[in-house]
Amino acid sequence: MLNNIAISNALDALVPISRFNKGEASKIFEEVRATGCKIVVKNNVPACVLLTPERYKELMEEIEDQYFLALAEERLKNDSGVTYTFEEVLAESGLTLADIDAMEDVEIE
Repeated sequence: MLNNIAISNALDALVPISRFNKGEASKIFEEVRATGCKIVVKNNVPACVLLTPERYKELMEEIEDQYFLALAEERLKNDSGVTYTFEEVLAESGLTLADIDAMEDVEIE
């Protein structure tokens, strides 16, 4: 049953590129807003994926979260057990809290 639902959902997500050529872009964009995603096919081959801006943002955040999780896990795996306080890091780098506060006012282009 679940496979039939997945196949049905996948088929519903397909949009032939010819629909764009027939002036149906507005309708397709409405469908994307309703479903969150459409797959545009050209010659029966996926050509692109249309996503709502919200869904795109969600996916990018999920990718970023996974990246940071993998980075944290790698760092924990190689953890030496030695930790430093923020003040120790500042002292080691020759910075002060005033230096950090001043950096917030700097514009980076």
